[in-house]
Amino acid sequence: MMVPAALLLLGALTAVVAPRLLARADWPDREPVVALWAWQSVVAAVLLCCALSMTLSAASAWHAVRGHVFAPAPRAVVEAYALGVGGPWAATTAVALACGGLWTVAMLVREVVRTRARRRRRRTELLVRSPLLPGEQPANDRLVVLEGERPDAWWLPGAAPRLVITTAALRRLKGRQLDALLAHEQGHARARHDWLLHCSAALAGGFPQVPVFAAFRDEMHRLVELAADDMASRRFGRLTTALALVELNEDRGVFGPCPTAQAQVPQRVHRLLTPPDRLTAGRRLRLTAAAALVPVVPVLVAFGPGLRALG
Repeated sequence: MMVPAALLLLGALTAVVAPRLLARADWPDREPVVALWAWQSVVAAVLLCCALSMTLSAASAWHAVRGHVFAPAPRAVVEAYALGVGGPWAATTAVALACGGLWTVAMLVREVVRTRARRRRRRTELLVRSPLLPGEQPANDRLVVLEGERPDAWWLPGAAPRLVITTAALRRLKGRQLDALLAHEQGHARARHDWLLHCSAALAGGFPQVPVFAAFRDEMHRLVELAADDMASRRFGRLTTALALVELNEDRGVFGPCPTAQAQVPQRVHRLLTPPDRLTAGRRLRLTAAAALVPVVPVLVAFGPGLRALG
């Protein structure tokens, strides 16, 4: 049980330490794409630790599983893991982690089902609010304009994705500001940010007592907006993008003394108006490489005894 226990300990340390390090760092706001990659690597490492620990615990508890897992391995590799000394804790750990894995899959399936239901409802609303005229054929373009008194725009992903914008937004935003708004929404679509939001929501909803998953969900919501802001600002300028955010949200109370749910909008505007302090290419590469190595650590821990036995 030494290796499975070590993997569980490593997963717990990663879940506790990595979010605190990312929260204290100042570079995620400047490089949201790198921060998104870092958070995904942390969560992948935690899940990988649990999966590998479950596999080795099951191999230690049951000979049938051990035969399948170590079928092609030499005898010296099997002996290096000391699988016969796990005792009853091996079976308990394997069953508990297997239940956690099944629960994770169930939460992901639930999130997919709910997301599809929400998309169907929103597409039905689009047909009601923007019906086809008699004899009109459905258009292949992705832009849908809705009558509305509230300035708004959003991307509706799916098999037939649509970029929806209200007439109030078209009246309020002109020229490059409107282009920046559309570029922001297109940035979400090109990066498939909806998948990140769905996966993080499924983990946070399935394991509400695990802080790393709640932090993962919250940071995904924040960082995808920063990443989309950067995509728009690279094409139309930071000032133009900031002004578009202000024009779109000034009637929603986000800049007042009692901000609404979109409280991150003022921080996004301030970030865009602050002179950018970009990381150097070398440091950005090192941060990306370090994040990519996080999921490799549990793999090395799991395969370490076998590699030593072969060496």
